[in-house]
Amino acid sequence: MKILGIDPGTATTGYGLINFINNTFEVLDFGLIETEKETLPSIRLLSIFNQMKSLIKKNKPDIISIERLFFASNAKTAMRVGQAQGVMLLCAASNKVNIIEYAPASIKKIITGDGRADKKVIQQKLRKLLGAKVRSRPFKKTHFDNAADALAVAVCHAFNIMKTEDIDKKGGENND
Repeated sequence: MKILGIDPGTATTGYGLINFINNTFEVLDFGLIETEKETLPSIRLLSIFNQMKSLIKKNKPDIISIERLFFASNAKTAMRVGQAQGVMLLCAASNKVNIIEYAPASIKKIITGDGRADKKVIQQKLRKLLGAKVRSRPFKKTHFDNAADALAVAVCHAFNIMKTEDIDKKGGENND
C-alpha cells in the first residue's frame, strides 16, 4: 500500500511517500511543496493545489494521511494553514484518493510511544524504521523537519493498519 503523508503549511508543506507491504516500510519519496511568501494568498493556494495534484498523479497513493491542524497561538497563521489544508483535502477528493487525518499528539504517541516527543526523537525513530535514506537530501534544518513530519504521518497510518490487522486476527477488540 502506498501512503502519502502530508505535514501541511502555506510556505512549506512536507510530504513523504512510503510503500507499506507485509509490515515493512520502504521510502519511495519525500520532499517539500513550497510557495513564495510574497505571493498573493490565492496564488499560493493554487500552487499548493497544483503541486499536490502532480504528486498524486505521479505517485498514485492508495491513501493520504495528513496532520490535523491544531490551534496555534497565531490565529492568522492557523487560518492560512487551515486554508492550505482545505485545498489539500479538495485535491485528494478531486483525485478520488481517500484521506485520513491524525492529531499531532497521536502521531507522536504512535511513532515514539510518547505523545509529547520532540522532533529529534521522532526523527531518530524514523531513521530506525526507515533507514538512513531518510536524511540523504540537502535541506535546511526546518525544511527537513517538514519532510520528516510528513514521513511520520505516513508511518503513523501504517502502524494503525498493523494494529487493525492484529485486532482482526485476534477476532475482536484489543483491550491492551
